[in-house]
Amino acid sequence: MFLGTTQNTIDEKGRLTLSAKWRSELAPGVVITRGFDRCLFIFPQSKYEVMAREIEAQGMALADVRSFARHLSAMAEQAEPDKQGRIIIPQNLREFAGLDGEVVVIGVVNRLEVWNPEKYKEINRQSEADADAVAERYGQIIKSAAQNEK
Repeated sequence: MFLGTTQNTIDEKGRLTLSAKWRSELAPGVVITRGFDRCLFIFPQSKYEVMAREIEAQGMALADVRSFARHLSAMAEQAEPDKQGRIIIPQNLREFAGLDGEVVVIGVVNRLEVWNPEKYKEINRQSEADADAVAERYGQIIKSAAQNEK
């Protein structure tokens, strides 16, 4: 599980050093891809494969499923951390997320998110302002799902 926030740097070769607290889970390999809100997602290879199977199970008939699959897969790259725990973030993904130098890396349960620091401040400020309303909506989703299971 990924939790916490680190300040980091992407070096001139496009390498990101992963925090020691996350390295063991990421050592077998990762998938780096576009996230939402202009960040990058870094998944352990095994978790990305589970998600890919879930998407595949939805079939191709629904436009939203096709769009979601393209968003996560079209620019996705596999990587293996080197002995120093570094992975290369491809140039096209760095450009997508506006990453150059300093970055914020956050653990979000099943993945890491890599953010431009200014964009992260903006999105985090917005999240904090909306936290009560989001919690209320999420509670309704959980309640609805529990009722549907009965």
